[in-house]
Amino acid sequence: MREYVIELSRYGITLFMALYTLCSFLSLTERLGKGRAVYTVQNMLMFSVQLLMFADLALVSKEMEYVFFYVFVQMFLVAGAVMVPVIYEKIDRLLLGNMCMLLGTGLSIIARLSFRKAVRQYIIVLLSLAVALFIPLIMSKIRFLKKLTWAYAAVGICLLSVVLILGEVTHGSKISFTVRGMTFQPSEFVKLIFIFFLAGALWEERSFVRVALTAVIAGIHVVVLVVSRDLGSALIFFVGYVFMVFAATANYLYLLAGAAGGAGAAWGAYRLFAHVRKRVIAWRDPWTYIDNESFAITQSLFAIVNGKWFGTGLSRGNPGAIPYVEADFAFSAICEELGVIFGICVILITLACFLEMMKLAARINDRFYRLIVYGVGIMYIFQIFLTIGGGIKLIPLTGVTLPFISYGGSSVMTTMIMFFIVQGIYIRLQQQQEGGRHGGNKA
Repeated sequence: MREYVIELSRYGITLFMALYTLCSFLSLTERLGKGRAVYTVQNMLMFSVQLLMFADLALVSKEMEYVFFYVFVQMFLVAGAVMVPVIYEKIDRLLLGNMCMLLGTGLSIIARLSFRKAVRQYIIVLLSLAVALFIPLIMSKIRFLKKLTWAYAAVGICLLSVVLILGEVTHGSKISFTVRGMTFQPSEFVKLIFIFFLAGALWEERSFVRVALTAVIAGIHVVVLVVSRDLGSALIFFVGYVFMVFAATANYLYLLAGAAGGAGAAWGAYRLFAHVRKRVIAWRDPWTYIDNESFAITQSLFAIVNGKWFGTGLSRGNPGAIPYVEADFAFSAICEELGVIFGICVILITLACFLEMMKLAARINDRFYRLIVYGVGIMYIFQIFLTIGGGIKLIPLTGVTLPFISYGGSSVMTTMIMFFIVQGIYIRLQQQQEGGRHGGNKA
């Protein structure tokens, strides 16, 4: 009987995840501010997926710790998906639901890979939600965010420079430092500050001189990251800058200049850094160097192929054979044990989040907040592209995490804060629209 339940759960997980993904895209057609029963259906599907995943883990491993962890994860999901809309009635339910679905998936796959790390990640997720809950309220009270442009730039450069000077070397890069046993990766938090800097610099003045000035300051951010050898983050900052300038100016010449500059920077990185050359070699011809440079990417590809459409089932694959699987190759672990269909659904859910942000940004009249939403959406989806693209050999590996899913406290906290900043802007837009309608009725 146990074997039948385990086998059927593979197909049930895939079915419920596919239906959830379908609901996400149906929600994109929803008119702003109009609730629909689709969110209730999504929540039911999310809890069903979680139940089957943890039942799979508990039945295969025969460990009761997964049952207890399941209870705690569900408490978080109830708080996130059910209680947050009670606190903020006008919240964007699509972004909130997708965030919870991705976090639940991440906690499940990390628990399968390392239960100790899953507990640590869960604590950070709880703390992140506690902090993020105040963001919409704070954004509704603070009116001077537009005036801190150069302060954002100074703080961002200082934080990155501190890591460059005092940071610990991890896999050849200075990306973090540890305080009392807690490891921080400041580039994740600076990503958010960088978005506010660009929005503040470009919302009012979009002249060539202003764009050139922001390019210099953005370049300092990128150069510090390059010197720290955090090239994945440097690439995210660079692409975020190029597309935010394009969003602010609608000038295709800036986009072309960015593409040319990016190509030149990629060539320079290839010439300057040995580990970049190794990653390019591994990408171009992984099978020749399978025992050395290409070991990680080939194991990733083997895992994805081994999972086929419906996966091997949780705890029945071998994702641990992939180096740094919890951080860099979480998507490959998902495809192996939950299936390629599930992995495609994860990609589509992240794409739905991006499209929702772009749809929201297009409706915002205030250019400062519009640029913030654009920036969050662009950096979020580009990081998804880098992580998944590297794991499936579409592009060379960059070593960045998969937001909400990979193990990493700084990443999950920053991404949740970014999502709740978008939520604060969404709530603000809702209130403005309601005020406009009421004003029109009175008139």
